[in-house]
Formats: sequence, C-alpha cells, structure tokens
Amino acid sequence: MKKKRSGSSARGRQAAESVKPIPNSQIDFSDIPESTEEELRRARRVGRPAGGMAKQLIAIRLSPQLLSRLRKMAAKQGKPYQTLIHELLEKASSHAA
Repeated sequence: MKKKRSGSSARGRQAAESVKPIPNSQIDFSDIPESTEEELRRARRVGRPAGGMAKQLIAIRLSPQLLSRLRKMAAKQGKPYQTLIHELLEKASSHAA
C-alpha cells in the first residue's frame, strides 16, 4: 500500500513554490453569475465578533477518552464541544473564587 503524500511534503512544497500567482486583473470571472438582490439581503457577516471580547486561542492536551466524553455531552446538549468546555471551565472557576 502506497503512503499518501500530504501537501506539506517536500514534493508538495516544491510544487507550490513553482506556481506563480495570477493578478486579479487576469482572472476570468465571466462565468460567475452576479449576486441577486435576494442573495445580498440574506447574506450575513461571518467571522469573529467586532467587539473587544474575542476569546483567546490556546492549546490544551486532553486524553482521547475525555475528549470523546465531552463531545458526546455537547452533542446531547446540542452545542459545540468547545462551547461546552468553556462553560464547564467558567462554572468551575466561578465556584473556586
């Protein structure tokens, strides 16, 4: 069985370096239809909130078993597992204070 090559392999990096970017002025956008008024009305901004209360990105190591249990708990509550972890840590820290 052949090993699958990732994009970060030496060959992948070499191939990426040989590709020259194309300026926007040379890209043919003619086959992309214009957005309709209805599509523009339904459009919503995505990304991080504009306020100064953005959460800080950290790295944490959890055992696979614990992470699996947390994901199952979050799924039962219908929320993302990172949100559940945040809520659990916030609750635990407020009780400790």
